[in-house]
Amino acid sequence: MWETGVSRGGNGSAGQAVADGAPAVPAQACDLVTVPARQGLEAVDILRLRDGVGPVLHDGTCDTLGFLVPAGTAAGWDVPGSACTQTSGRGIALGALCGEGEGTAAQPPVTGTGWLVPPEGAGAEATDPAVLREALGEAARTIEAVDRCQ
Repeated sequence: MWETGVSRGGNGSAGQAVADGAPAVPAQACDLVTVPARQGLEAVDILRLRDGVGPVLHDGTCDTLGFLVPAGTAAGWDVPGSACTQTSGRGIALGALCGEGEGTAAQPPVTGTGWLVPPEGAGAEATDPAVLREALGEAARTIEAVDRCQ
């Protein structure tokens, strides 16, 4: 299994095991919020320490991170510097991402990406959009403060 260094605890069921040892992951449809990697990494740390983070993708060039959020988020997403995409016209089925074999890491749903936080290691089913919005804002303010001090 791919260890990410991200806490497996949290308030969701994605990190909990069921009787046969497979991760308990719901069949929740998801949209994808994409942000610059630096801001996304800060947000992952904030979410991991507070509210739990759902599955997170990183692109092959490590320029962006993608947070899986509940389907329908794209319709109202308006956070500057980010984009929310309705995936595959109907959303990614989160439960299908973990349906591989026992001991096999879930394959990312987007070509050219890898998991920063895989579904089986996430602390939430999908990242709550309101909580993600707050974390991204805090991350942007932290980055701005750091950059002013350099």
